Amino acid sequence: MHWSGIFTFAVCASTVAAHAAAHEPHQPVPRVGGNRKLLSELGVKRGSPALPRKPRQPGPIKEYTTDDHEKRGEVEERQTVPERCGPGRGSCAAGNAIAVQPRGRDYCLAPDCQISYGPACDGNVRPNGVDTSTVPRPRVGNVPYGGVGIYDCETVGDIAITFDDGPWEYTSDLLDMFAEYDAKATFFITGTNLHKGRLNDPALPWASIIQRMAAEGHQIASHTWSRNEAVTDIEIIDENFSRTTTTQARNQMIWNEIALNDILGYIPTYMRPPYSICPESCQNLMAELGYHIVYFDLDTEGYLHTEPTQIQRSKDIWDAAVEGTDACATGYLQIEHDIHYQVVYNLTGHLLESLFRNGYRSVTVGECLGDPPENWYRAGPGAGSVPPYTHDPPTPTCRPGGGGGGGGGAPVSEDGTCGGADGVTCVGSEFGNCCSQYGWCGSSADHCGTGCQPEFGSGCS
Repeated sequence: MHWSGIFTFAVCASTVAAHAAAHEPHQPVPRVGGNRKLLSELGVKRGSPALPRKPRQPGPIKEYTTDDHEKRGEVEERQTVPERCGPGRGSCAAGNAIAVQPRGRDYCLAPDCQISYGPACDGNVRPNGVDTSTVPRPRVGNVPYGGVGIYDCETVGDIAITFDDGPWEYTSDLLDMFAEYDAKATFFITGTNLHKGRLNDPALPWASIIQRMAAEGHQIASHTWSRNEAVTDIEIIDENFSRTTTTQARNQMIWNEIALNDILGYIPTYMRPPYSICPESCQNLMAELGYHIVYFDLDTEGYLHTEPTQIQRSKDIWDAAVEGTDACATGYLQIEHDIHYQVVYNLTGHLLESLFRNGYRSVTVGECLGDPPENWYRAGPGAGSVPPYTHDPPTPTCRPGGGGGGGGGAPVSEDGTCGGADGVTCVGSEFGNCCSQYGWCGSSADHCGTGCQPEFGSGCS
């Protein structure tokens, strides 16, 4: 990793506004996203040729000279500071931190502070809580651990909407929207990014928001402790898992576990790597720690279209992928970020309305992969336990005709019975998706287990 000679020495201070776009309310919200590739064209249409899906790999990074920065008027303030640090210069003294670009008091705060060179970066500060590193991590279920990662849903008719980087000040309102639709999402939680303080600080609102997520049936997953990046006016250079040591990467995962365990009493088994980059060393570490690596196959690029005049572009990307499609032959694993005002208050309502109108289910990542809820988490250390998941999976809403069909145009059960001469299907009924061996619709293990009739329903195990 190459850096220009613009690094400066600073002493940590309290929270301040960071990289927010001027038009977004509440300036602490940064413009986040890195260079994610648009993957909307990769949505799975069953029966179509498989498309290659690979984790994003870090590209070459140009090394800039002092002259490059002088041309941009960026050098005077930096050269008045006698001590500089970073790649090729060494680390700051203990108690100090480094930002790639001076922004007032931002030096010590994720995602700007370089954890490899600033000992006092908040990404280098362990949260309070019981160590989770010794928690047993058996591999259960059929979803792969570590490896090249997961890009799409296993079940057609499902769209798993996911949100990275939160919780944030908009997340409670986002949960209200999902509650109105009785929809479920997956939240990839970051512990101390965006100047929000430590996730499990009892003086901050984040713990109660995460507890609400769990109580309302959403899935909670990890997006690492501080999701560090380094930003210059020239380009974004991220401290992803290809740029961290094994110890740093392990700390990023374990420390987020410590905070989440302190809040919930258990830890997740699903994660998304920062900037969706997880090289082989990261893949091996995630396998060791018992994590499923989750990417996506639909990206509306909401993190790029953060102005009111731009967010329609994200709606257009979604519409091109979802509108008018056959929900019983298609599914998506989709990515958003709940730290952006336009994503939460403008885009999300559009997504949910479109999703249901086109006959899809709004589900968690675990649900769309066919992974039972008891596999989504691990009990924390000591006497911790994972509470039972009491939320029934949503009934498939794909319908005969446009927007999919349950049972290829078969009539939907109105009285709870299924099969028979008329081929009545449970899909789309109010009783449940599975047609039991005795001809009754439901969603219990008795309905979906032994003898379940897939020709008259869906979800048979």
